[in-house]
Amino acid sequence: MSEPQHVTDIVVVGAGPVGLFALFEAGMLKMRCHVVDALEMEGGQCAALYPEKPIYDIPGFARIAAQDLVARLGEQAAPFHPVYHLGEQVTGFARAGDGLIVTTSKGTTIAAKALLIAAGCGAFGPNRPPIAGIERYEGTSVHYLVRRREDFRGLRVVIAGGGDSAVDWALSLAEVAARVHVVHRRPKFRAAPDSAAKLDALAKAGAIDLVIPYQLADLEGDGGRIGAVIVADLDGGRRRIEADALLAFFGLAMELGPIAGWGLNLERDLIRVDPATLATNVPGVFAIGDVVTYPGKLKLILSGFSEAAMAAHAIYPLVHPGAVLHFEYSTTSGVPGRAG
Repeated sequence: MSEPQHVTDIVVVGAGPVGLFALFEAGMLKMRCHVVDALEMEGGQCAALYPEKPIYDIPGFARIAAQDLVARLGEQAAPFHPVYHLGEQVTGFARAGDGLIVTTSKGTTIAAKALLIAAGCGAFGPNRPPIAGIERYEGTSVHYLVRRREDFRGLRVVIAGGGDSAVDWALSLAEVAARVHVVHRRPKFRAAPDSAAKLDALAKAGAIDLVIPYQLADLEGDGGRIGAVIVADLDGGRRRIEADALLAFFGLAMELGPIAGWGLNLERDLIRVDPATLATNVPGVFAIGDVVTYPGKLKLILSGFSEAAMAAHAIYPLVHPGAVLHFEYSTTSGVPGRAG
């Protein structure tokens, strides 16, 4: 194998909240990190699926928008100068002396002492509606996530789906869109009861239109932009809704991707780890966050934060063999490169 393009201490797979916090924890222990993520931005699902949605269970914040949490985590890691490889996927790794050489989908090679998987639920993408030619409109007027609700100000928006994402964005976009139609195949929504009740109240007030029971059937448009959404009921009756944008929220197709072929102990598509160290069965490979399982595991961001700290301490001897780690609280040690 040729010489690697980059040399670091840890390669972190995944730039979601837990991966970002791992950069901070590693930095506090004087370990350098490169982070690889298949998405084009940091933040994982928080950034891709619900950037403006509030999160209520982050310690110290009564509520914080997902995109704000991602920004703060990036700021927290910044003093340690992590290197980001976005829009790339880790495809594999090979042994090299007492470390690893990690390879990405773009041919990037990184030598490291440890690999830390913080890949959430793995690689993910939207479940697309079965509409012929829908790809012509994707990214311009057909969307599977909302990054900024302001992008839809003054537009006629059709939202398809019956879960939390569909209902939450219907409630939010009703404040800025010219009109919102919600298409669902049955009257009952799978969203939080309070949100579903608010949706029903808006519909009764005439602020939004519930198109029930209907399903997406076709799109009309030209030049990459839709002009109307065609829906059909269970008997085949069709209805035309003039629209500027379609938001289809049919969930995500998630899979481990290349990680599944790395020889890790898997349990229902999750990586089994030692809960004390977050080590996998493969030497030098650790995993944290929603992608892991162990007795008592809780799928919470704050649990992932704790796992990031534990994994960093477990990796330290691989990066600094023979060194004695004198643990200090951040209130005592401070953050390198940051005054005050």
